Amino acid sequence: MVRGISCVFLLALNILSVGGSKHSAWNGHTTPGSTTPSDFTPYYVAPGTKSYDSSSPFVHYSGNWKESFSPAYVHNTVRSTSHPKAAVTFTFTGTGVEWFGNMDDSHGIADVYIDGEKVQTVDNYSEAPMKQQRLFWKYDLPFGRHHLKVVNTGKRRGSQKKGILDVDAFVVTYGTKAIRGHSASSIHSLPTSDSRKAADLAEATTADAWSLEQKGSTGVHAMQLSIISPTHAIIVDKVEHNPLTVSGHPAWAALYNLNTHAIKPLNVQSNSFCAGGTFLSNGTLINVGGNPVVEDHTSAADFGDADGLQAIRIFEPCESSTGDACEIYEDHARIRMASPRWYNTVIRLQDGSAMIIGGAKKGGWINNATVNNPTVEYWPPKSIHGSNGMPVHMQFLVDTLNSNLFPIAFLLPDGKVFMAANQDAMIYDWQNNQERRLPQIPNGVRVTYPMAGTGLLLPLSPDNGYTPEVLLCGGSTVDDRKPGYEISSQDPASAQCVRMVLTDAGISAGWQVEQMPQARTMPDAVLLPTGDVLIVNGAGTGISGYGNVVHQVGASNADNPAFTPVLYRPGASNGQRFSSAGLPTSDIPRLYHSVATLTPNGDIMIAGSNPNLDRSEVEYGTEYRVEWLKPPYMLVGRPEWVSAAPRLLGYGQSLHMEVKLQQNAAHSPDIRVALMDLGYITHAVHANSRLVYLAASLSVDDRKTLTITAPPNANVYPPGPGWLYLVVDGIPTTGLRVLVGDGKGPAVDEKAMESMLSKTIVDQYDKGKEEKGDGAE
Repeated sequence: MVRGISCVFLLALNILSVGGSKHSAWNGHTTPGSTTPSDFTPYYVAPGTKSYDSSSPFVHYSGNWKESFSPAYVHNTVRSTSHPKAAVTFTFTGTGVEWFGNMDDSHGIADVYIDGEKVQTVDNYSEAPMKQQRLFWKYDLPFGRHHLKVVNTGKRRGSQKKGILDVDAFVVTYGTKAIRGHSASSIHSLPTSDSRKAADLAEATTADAWSLEQKGSTGVHAMQLSIISPTHAIIVDKVEHNPLTVSGHPAWAALYNLNTHAIKPLNVQSNSFCAGGTFLSNGTLINVGGNPVVEDHTSAADFGDADGLQAIRIFEPCESSTGDACEIYEDHARIRMASPRWYNTVIRLQDGSAMIIGGAKKGGWINNATVNNPTVEYWPPKSIHGSNGMPVHMQFLVDTLNSNLFPIAFLLPDGKVFMAANQDAMIYDWQNNQERRLPQIPNGVRVTYPMAGTGLLLPLSPDNGYTPEVLLCGGSTVDDRKPGYEISSQDPASAQCVRMVLTDAGISAGWQVEQMPQARTMPDAVLLPTGDVLIVNGAGTGISGYGNVVHQVGASNADNPAFTPVLYRPGASNGQRFSSAGLPTSDIPRLYHSVATLTPNGDIMIAGSNPNLDRSEVEYGTEYRVEWLKPPYMLVGRPEWVSAAPRLLGYGQSLHMEVKLQQNAAHSPDIRVALMDLGYITHAVHANSRLVYLAASLSVDDRKTLTITAPPNANVYPPGPGWLYLVVDGIPTTGLRVLVGDGKGPAVDEKAMESMLSKTIVDQYDKGKEEKGDGAE
């Protein structure tokens, strides 16, 4: 149960079972307009793939097989065998392959080989019968001709009887030989205004060398990403045909093991398309909002009948090194928002609660007054400004229409909230409901969806009294009043970065303008323990979304992917802060729905990209491959933590930690301790991302004892999870997880909670649909 939250909250956290029977239909609407649940089958032929039936002449069998016929099989046929060493072989050209078949308690174990090498052992046992299941998949093959072989072992789980193996279909991902737009994003396209020459950037010393490795698959598309423990990241997607399955149907959330690259599916109950998220003060993660049921397009085969627009999904702290018993819980009758929200931003406040900002009342594209949700609400609900648990109006979210979804927001060290949307910014005193407007973002650049830029609160330090400064990079000057047919995927993105010190003097001085080496929309900005910022992902032209503009690539509204990251050093002089020296170039386009985060190990996890409806393998198709960008400090000897971190780190607390410096550390080393919130990442928004340098000193006698002073108060670092990195002469340790504050959950105002529940209805979209008749708009 969620620690520190009252029984009113706890009553809502009953675990939702998959179903009363041993096999769930996932409450699936499997045909257009259907309201009758029936079994869901994951078999799916995505755009850019081709299916080969079990009876295809390209599929060859050895040993004893039999053919069966039924409408329950793909093209009405399936091939089966119970003979050990019976095998099926399939030669194909492409970059990926999937094997579909049936599962039940008579099916057994098979070995899968690709190009003569064993890659996986597949157990097809299932307590309940399931048809057309995805039994094996691999998407990261080099483009070319490949040979797949599946061999029946004859073994069967928990039985001496022979196990059955069958083949219903194979689906091949074609892939391509080259990546479109790659040459357009190489370093030689730097603008002449950059003070460094491209030739200089192409050269890097060994000390500056970064490395990039492709390893692992997310299994579900990585639309949302957050580090939840020393060993795991959580990935949340929208409703679509992902290869990873749970209870016989595609999953759209998973845990990713950062060490072994194993994935564990999570059973999300409602459509989490374009949700936001944050940790609460006790370490509980909430995932907020989403989208209604996929109904009209049936692009996702109407995966579920739970509306996600008001959802608050609960993921309790889970330290399991394997992800066992880690689950997402939902109960919309007791745990929900007061109003529907799609594309909302969620941040953690100084009292440990969540502020839920803006969004739209239903899914769409560019926001407008008819669907705009110009309010903030809190979780748990608050009795504030006369709201009695209901949303609080925010004029800023009216004035920033139309491009104001996923607003950029950060808690400031004085307890107020910085917010940017469209071309505007403000400081919001949430406790007094007062807005202080800031100078408009220069040069007509819009920074929020669908003209998405990215933003960070730059590192806070006791050396300057934790003076806050914000950085906003990328976006677009496309007019948000234009219809889609007047916007092109070739409209240039913005290379502009602006920063402002959020003091009276800094605000009077206005925005300081810089130019990135390459224009980007939808970039990700990742804080490093060194205080530097890595900018990765995004596109050189177009805007966010899919299927809305002209000159689309597939359905992508953007083109010309940015393949080479850039490093930004905030402490350098203006004009000298950007560099791509030593940074490797990827060959994976990361456009709409891509993510990146710092990990506890200190490298950067990069995943995602899905600028087409549902899973697609056409150009700029759904991307499951993971990349690991390793800074130069990971290639040398690093300092180490010797002491274990305390579970709780109280405000103002002095902490003594034993450390081990790297061998080449200076006689009087430069010592910094970074306390970091790694954030909740989606749609170029890194909500809650934070770096606070702590007062620290190293013992003079033995250089082994480090004395650290925790943040002075909850405004500087809001209570909740954090990661401690010791940085010695610019080289950080791995991160140690702590819980800042007293470890308790946010206070629950039971009257506000009951007021909100009594004044709102569950899943308003579905209620309205029922009143109008199934299938109504």
